[in-house]
Amino acid sequence: MTQQEQKLKREQKKQQKAEEVAEEQEAGELSAPTGKVIYRTILTEGEKELMRPTAALFWSGIAAGLSMGFSMIMEGLLNTYLPDAPWRPLVANFGYSAGFLVVILGRQQLFTENTLTPILPLLQHPTLNTFRNVLRLWGVVLVANLLGALALALVIANTPAFDSPVQAAFAELGHHAMSHDFGTTMLRGIFAGWLIALMVWLLPFAESARVWVIIFITYLVGLGGFSHIIAGSVETFTLAAMGQASWLAVFGGFVLPTLLGNILGGVTLVAVLNHAQIVAGKDEDIPPAL
Repeated sequence: MTQQEQKLKREQKKQQKAEEVAEEQEAGELSAPTGKVIYRTILTEGEKELMRPTAALFWSGIAAGLSMGFSMIMEGLLNTYLPDAPWRPLVANFGYSAGFLVVILGRQQLFTENTLTPILPLLQHPTLNTFRNVLRLWGVVLVANLLGALALALVIANTPAFDSPVQAAFAELGHHAMSHDFGTTMLRGIFAGWLIALMVWLLPFAESARVWVIIFITYLVGLGGFSHIIAGSVETFTLAAMGQASWLAVFGGFVLPTLLGNILGGVTLVAVLNHAQIVAGKDEDIPPAL
């Protein structure tokens, strides 16, 4: 074999190898991402969130608290104008997704999303500094979300922005949220926290299906009557602002058990379990610490 033929053969092998690599990359893009890829993506996002300034978290949290009011508004409007039929909840609860769509697609800070995102960095780096940073993020976002929810509730209850039948529908939603005892509300909060954190887990690679993932998961939360700390606070704050419930009952009977339930559902059933499955595969390829 001449030198020129050897050179030509080497070039053919290189071209063949390049084609194989390109095919593997294309196959990887077409296949579903692994759990480790999803974990790494959310871990990176969590690291970024923990570095955000307190002021940025606060104003984003205020915006999210206000935006979550659209869940109550949309559901209340549908309940008002749809006929009183057995199938009405099946349609009206699609309105529950409205606030979540605005918040998530608008990249606003919602407390229940943060039961997963910043917890992964804490589980990956369990230091006192990371723990303090998680508490800072949780505290700022929760207070800001509740303040936004309160502001909207006061406007809805004390202005003629909505007609009386619609306000009555809002009050009915608040009564329904307050209709359970402490333990039941907390249990329903666990389901809500579990589902919302699962939604966050699904979103990074949902691509064009992002809107449908948000609608499907939050529709299930609304239809199941599961207690969500911010969406439910808009409803119960509105009820209290209308004078149909005491603020003590709202905070003690809804906000506290729902908060505990959402944290338990999101942290233990999604963050800890998904972290555990990744740690169990240490011998394969642990996502790099950032």
